[in-house]
Amino acid sequence: MADKTLTRMDLADAVHSQVGLSRNDSADLVESVLTHVSDSLVNGETVKISSFGTFSVRDKAARVGRNPKTGEEVPIHPRRVLTFRPSHLMKDRVADGNKR
Repeated sequence: MADKTLTRMDLADAVHSQVGLSRNDSADLVESVLTHVSDSLVNGETVKISSFGTFSVRDKAARVGRNPKTGEEVPIHPRRVLTFRPSHLMKDRVADGNKR
């Protein structure tokens, strides 16, 4: 398994080398895309990126949970959660990476 984490700067460097924008413009472009995606999710919209996957927000209802250590019942408050569903192409690509 890889020890490297892909960062915003790595994305900006990739845009810089592949598209040819300046480093500052590349960083601004990456930041703009990420901001647009996160703003859409905050507004409850679904974000679908072809051949990559779909980000969506789910509303989870309140429920009663249990502390596994004590067995005590604890209320779990309603909340919104972010979900990601990868596309079939992404799933296949990741699975092919396991064969190396």
